[in-house]
Amino acid sequence: MKSLYSTKSTVTGGRMGTATLSDSDLEINMVPPGGNEKGNNPEQLLAMGYGACFDGALGVVKKMESATFGSTVETSVDLLQGDNHEYKLAVKIHVIADNTDLSADEIQKLVEKAHEVCPYSKATSGNIDVEVSSEVK
Repeated sequence: MKSLYSTKSTVTGGRMGTATLSDSDLEINMVPPGGNEKGNNPEQLLAMGYGACFDGALGVVKKMESATFGSTVETSVDLLQGDNHEYKLAVKIHVIADNTDLSADEIQKLVEKAHEVCPYSKATSGNIDVEVSSEVK
């Protein structure tokens, strides 16, 4: 495979530090989840990144299937804790389709195909529980 894009992040201080990118002026103040400090946590960044990637994959599927509809992707990420500091992530992706004559079942099938195409979905397969759903407005 050829590389289409590459970036590098640098994080100092973990969940209570800063994160920067090598190819952007973006600097994020990292904070633990549930705190009142200003900043963001890794779970929030995963939710945004996964949602954007998934909607991009859905765009590819739309072209492949000659389907036309608008889409909004809502992504939730849960940080779970089990016994003995066992941590796990769970993701829910919900696509809201509009401006379409397609049925809810047809949209759901396209969403499931997008889940097979999405690089984030491939990266998390077998590692993170991911649930995909959809609705038509």
